[in-house]
Amino acid sequence: MSAGELKVINPYTGDPCIVLSMLNADDVDSVVAQAREAFAQWRWTSIAERKALCERFMTAFAAMGNEVARQITMQMGKPLRQAQNEVNGMLDRARYMIDIAEETLRDEYLPEKPCFTRYIRHEPKGVVLDIAAWNYPLLIAVNVIVPAVLAGNAVIIKHSSKTPLCGRAFTEAFAKAGAPKGLVQDIIADHAVTECFIRHPGVNHVSFTGSVRGGREVSVAAAGRFIDVGLELGGKDPAYVCADAPFDFSVENCVDGAFYNAGQSCCAIERIYVEEPIYDRFVEAAAALIRQYVMGDPMADDVTLGPMASKGAPEFLAGQVQDAVARGGRLVVDPREFALPKQGWFAAPALVADCPQDCALVQEESFGPVIAILPVSGDEEAVRLMNDSAYGLTASIWTMDVARAIRIGERIETGTFYMNRCDYLDPALPWTGVKDTGKGATLSRYGLLNLTQLKSMHLRTALPD
Repeated sequence: MSAGELKVINPYTGDPCIVLSMLNADDVDSVVAQAREAFAQWRWTSIAERKALCERFMTAFAAMGNEVARQITMQMGKPLRQAQNEVNGMLDRARYMIDIAEETLRDEYLPEKPCFTRYIRHEPKGVVLDIAAWNYPLLIAVNVIVPAVLAGNAVIIKHSSKTPLCGRAFTEAFAKAGAPKGLVQDIIADHAVTECFIRHPGVNHVSFTGSVRGGREVSVAAAGRFIDVGLELGGKDPAYVCADAPFDFSVENCVDGAFYNAGQSCCAIERIYVEEPIYDRFVEAAAALIRQYVMGDPMADDVTLGPMASKGAPEFLAGQVQDAVARGGRLVVDPREFALPKQGWFAAPALVADCPQDCALVQEESFGPVIAILPVSGDEEAVRLMNDSAYGLTASIWTMDVARAIRIGERIETGTFYMNRCDYLDPALPWTGVKDTGKGATLSRYGLLNLTQLKSMHLRTALPD
């Protein structure tokens, strides 16, 4: 890559698919100045005006949807059908946030008090910097962009270097919708220039989705600025399959939750604990489903497992699997069973049963089409092992006993707990995590409020006698 250029490599062909010019440090002030100028006007608009703009954004984006999906597949290798699903999912999330904006952002009046009027305002913060990840390049970005605009902020999008066209798609759709100049901008920048944006006094909130290491770097860059930094840093999400689980449904959904998007999901299932009476049967059934995955050109209709977005990912995943097997794990689905395509950064599926709890495959984020399955004697052991992780994004239980699910869910250290579901974000619920997964929240009314500043209005409306 030459200085000042970002070269995006198609992970299937291995060829450059686009070359873009990057900003330098001297460009930062002008970008922020445009955002602040737009914010100075936008902050005084009504909620109705903001909703109307976001409605038009949705119309414009939907018209671009097929091309955006194709670009996603080209940039990071997601099968085209899954990319098309992501376009639709992004629009659904935007719709929900638009629908709750007026109720969520309205002034909150306190109970009457003689001689006083008291209420709480939710004011925009200013300029929001959204540093978005590549694995769900629309769904991750929309969690911040549309709520930020609804709350009255201006937005600067710094999308992943793997998927920069997705940031541009948001900007173009807002421009087509009639957004004021500078209200939504996308930037192409390296780490050093991105750090300049984080440190800039004109930026008032930073949202980052990515690795723990990246989260630490963002936190250090923002240190001393007294601004909020939202961090969503990944997970090692467990599933607990109980003996009374709906068996076929649980197997199908756990496997899909582990292998969808080639396992490149922060909330993918990465370790499965199965109650002993059904353990062997579950492993066998899961293996049969995993063997049905088809690798190949992600633009093809029949492909269900695309290439990895990172060239080094297959070697990393192979190392995790080899370590787990060397330490006593049983390789049930061997990657060598699959014929790798002649081109592309592919990682063939793997299933390792009977892994030791402390091996890398169980403890370290995989972010790929590999899964560890371990037997447990019952609820107490399952809770202990599920909590034995540096991460805490989501966890799931598979059972028909609601009381049991609630009892266990209340003990699991996680941001979201599912019963008979996984790998899904409900926009009505806050997306949040604990431990090394990060801090803050997006989506729901809480995510919308997270992009506002509280102001207490305390008015003496009459003088005492």
